[in-house]
Amino acid sequence: MAVVVVTYRSGETIDDCLQRLRGADGVTAIRVVDNQSDDDTLEIVQRHAMADTRVRFIANPDNPGFAVACNQGARDANGDASWLAFVNPDCLVEPDTLARLRTLAAGQGDILLGADLVDEQGLRDGAARRRDPDFSAMLAGALGGTPAAKLELSIDDAQALQPVEAISGALMLMPRALFVRIGGFDEGYRLHAEDLDLCRRAREAGARIAVANHIRVLHVRGVSSRSRPLFVEWHKHRGLWRYFRKFEAPRRSLWLRLGVFAAIWLRFPLAYTRARLKHLP
Repeated sequence: MAVVVVTYRSGETIDDCLQRLRGADGVTAIRVVDNQSDDDTLEIVQRHAMADTRVRFIANPDNPGFAVACNQGARDANGDASWLAFVNPDCLVEPDTLARLRTLAAGQGDILLGADLVDEQGLRDGAARRRDPDFSAMLAGALGGTPAAKLELSIDDAQALQPVEAISGALMLMPRALFVRIGGFDEGYRLHAEDLDLCRRAREAGARIAVANHIRVLHVRGVSSRSRPLFVEWHKHRGLWRYFRKFEAPRRSLWLRLGVFAAIWLRFPLAYTRARLKHLP
């Protein structure tokens, strides 16, 4: 199994993340792709690379985005394993996490599998189980009608593998053959919504999307995004608009397309203000 980690100002968690990945069962290669960190991230990654030949890193001279970096890491690990795991630098796995995911995925055919993500207080992350965005509901909510349904789905612990429409890009496991067949991540996204896009294309290619409800992973959210709320919110909204144009716009009326565009971008200043206030000292 090859693991790809994309870093950007990840100094708070990358040391623990890589230490855990190096001790994880079944990991044969670790590729770290850095998007122009200006903290101590690269120094930490270099130390791990010197101590473990499975760890290699790519230091991008700029920040081309999460999707580009994921594809870079997957290409660099080509031939090292038939399974790919994409793990955020703020995800801290246990020694058996990835091996258990791989065991659950065995015999499932083409599958894109996520884990039950929890924060430091043990609160389960709703982003681990999502539906596709409902843009008609989003527009109705913006016009004062029924509020748009959230993307999060209810947790069904009775199912070890819970089928969903989309999982979080914080931790994804999939066969390399599936990743290659659907063309990897869409590099037109800079940050956010690329995981929704990957899941949708995988589903359309016949793959199963599921969450392993009994495998929990600590996810220390927002480590890289705290210092750049404007950048993060801008690309989050830009990614949502790209997703709509790609999957929904061709079958929607002109008026609905214009309405969704307005709803997304009128929401942007409010979302930025909230993110800014959230991270004030």
